[in-house]
Amino acid sequence: MKRFKTFITEGKYPMWSKVVVGGIVVKIRSLQNQIRSEDDIKKKLSLISQQNVLLSYISGLSVAVNSRDQKLLQKIKSGSMSIGKS
Repeated sequence: MKRFKTFITEGKYPMWSKVVVGGIVVKIRSLQNQIRSEDDIKKKLSLISQQNVLLSYISGLSVAVNSRDQKLLQKIKSGSMSIGKS
């Protein structure tokens, strides 16, 4: 895995997308630690669900940025306001 500093300095993608992905990765790691430490199966499944939502935003953002699809970018940006809220 790349270090965050290396990821940020690569010039291929817009800076805002790098910052957003970096923030999402931090949230995913936090959820992963919570999943590992949780004993309640229902709570684990809820945390995994939240983690999957964040992963889907990263995938969608990747497709939108690589294809330069402005409509998809707008949908992701508007939907990203609900990241981490359940």
